[in-house]
Amino acid sequence: MALETLSWSGTCRLQRWHEIDMSVVSAFLVPGSPLPRIQGGNPPWDAMAKALSAAGDVLASTDPDSIVVYSTQWIAVLDQLWQTREQVAGRHVDENWHEFGVLEYDMAIDVELATACIEESSSIGVKSKAVNYDGFPIDTGTIVADSFLNRIRKPVVVTSNNVYHDMAVTESIGQLVAKSAREQRKDIAVVAVGGLSGAFFRQEIIPEDDRIFSEAYDSANRKMLDLICSGNCQKAMAFVPEYNEQASPEMGFKHFGFVSGALGHKYSKAEVHHYGPLYGSGGAVIEFQV
Repeated sequence: MALETLSWSGTCRLQRWHEIDMSVVSAFLVPGSPLPRIQGGNPPWDAMAKALSAAGDVLASTDPDSIVVYSTQWIAVLDQLWQTREQVAGRHVDENWHEFGVLEYDMAIDVELATACIEESSSIGVKSKAVNYDGFPIDTGTIVADSFLNRIRKPVVVTSNNVYHDMAVTESIGQLVAKSAREQRKDIAVVAVGGLSGAFFRQEIIPEDDRIFSEAYDSANRKMLDLICSGNCQKAMAFVPEYNEQASPEMGFKHFGFVSGALGHKYSKAEVHHYGPLYGSGGAVIEFQV
C-alpha cells in the first residue's frame, strides 16, 4: 500500500552534551543517491533535490574555510583513507544507476587539513593512509554531496568509510577532524553522506510511484528522525542497533556517528528539510545547527 505522505519538515531543540571549542560552523546528513542529481526532474526525487539545494544555501551562508565529506560509499578495508591530491576531476558512472547518465566532478582538496588528520589519527588508534594519484575513483555519494552543497567551491576534505570501523571509532574520526580544524584555525562544514532504510525496489518502477519499500521501514525511519530531533541524542544513539535491525540503513548508520562526533555531540537544533523515497530506500536531508 502506498504511503500517503513522505514529506517531513520541522525544527527541534537538541540536548547539549559536553562543551568543547567548536570549529564546525555547519553540519549536514544527506543521502548519497545520484537520483536527485541526474533525475531530479522526476517527482518525488525533485523534492529531495530542492532540499539538497536548500542545504547548500545554508552551508554557503556559514562561509566555511573547508568542507569535510564522509561518505559511506567510499569503501575502505585496510586503513582510513584520505584524499590528498590537490585537484580531483573527472566523469563518474554510478554502478547501480548507470543508465541515467554521467556525473561530472571537479574538487579542490584541502591537503593541509587532510594531512593533519592522517598524522594525528594514531592518537585515536586509527591507521590512516593518503590517496594521491590521478584517476582515483571518487564515489557517487561524495560527488552528489559536493555538487549540491559546495556551490561556493570551497576546498574539501574527503575521507573514507572503513567497513571494519564501528560507530565509536567513526565518532572518534569525526572528533579528530574537528580538532585538527581547530588547530589550523579553520572553520569547517561537515557533510556526512548516507541513507536511511536500505531496501530498494528490484523491479523497474515509474518514478512518480516511488515510495518507501514498506510501512515497517518507513516507521523505523520516522522513529529515528524523531529521536534525532527529540532533544536527547543519547536515546537516538541507543536506538541505532535496533534501527539497524529494523531498517538496514547504509553501513550501520555510521554517517550519523561521524557528524555527531564532529559536533562533539552538541548542537542547538536540527531541521529535517525533507524525508522521502529513493527507489524504495529512505533518504533525508538533515541540517544540524551549532
